[in-house]
Amino acid sequence: MKRARIVVLAIAFTAAIGAAWIAKRIVSGPREVQEVEKTVGAVDVLVAAKDINLGDSVRASDLKWQQWPAEGLAPGLISKATQPDAPDKLSGAIARAPFIAGEPIKEQKLIKISEGGVMAAILPSGMRAISTPIREETSAGGFILPNDRVDVILSRKVQVGSKEDHVSDTILRNIRVLAIGQVLENKDGEKVATGKTATLELTPRQTEVLALAQSLGEISLSLRSLADATSGQIEPTTKIGDSNSSTVKMLKYGVPSRAFGVN
Repeated sequence: MKRARIVVLAIAFTAAIGAAWIAKRIVSGPREVQEVEKTVGAVDVLVAAKDINLGDSVRASDLKWQQWPAEGLAPGLISKATQPDAPDKLSGAIARAPFIAGEPIKEQKLIKISEGGVMAAILPSGMRAISTPIREETSAGGFILPNDRVDVILSRKVQVGSKEDHVSDTILRNIRVLAIGQVLENKDGEKVATGKTATLELTPRQTEVLALAQSLGEISLSLRSLADATSGQIEPTTKIGDSNSSTVKMLKYGVPSRAFGVN
């Protein structure tokens, strides 16, 4: 066999193998390419892995690291580079404000058990929390919820000469309700919060007025319109038994009496 024929056969054999390999690749289809997404200039930031409600105890599993643009790293956010052990460190803390899933965690919105309770954490500076007994018929039929605003009414008996009268005074106005029973916020579209006590946000002077009123008679809560309550301004405290209060005559069991109200 001539040398030229051998070269031709070798080239043909090589071409056949190459053609077979190409055909196999075409039949089997392209190899799956795994794409890895990575944000350029990103840092890992601690976020809520699920919804966290006000007053919930936070566990390490409730938190996760999520990539966040480096230019959007606002003060107060927790990064993995600076606090890699943050999930374990914050485990057991109480949420002083709600978080939604994916929301960055800020330490200012968490409080450790050793630092005090939830109620102390949500109180503004200078304000006090005080509870008063309530019943459904003295709290707008039970439709008062946390963060609503109310007027506080005192109903009591007074001696006028030889007769006993029933009087009613609005002693506090536009007061924020912190909790009903131990419910601190409206959850899952709840329309009614039940409880035997209402915890109110008051100034130190107002707490004294309410404490005195509780010893004098029955306390009722009057729910204010949202339009009237949005201002959040604290209205002046009315002196119990103020002689300048407006008077309304009423009959109770056929006995005339007076109800003192403040416009």
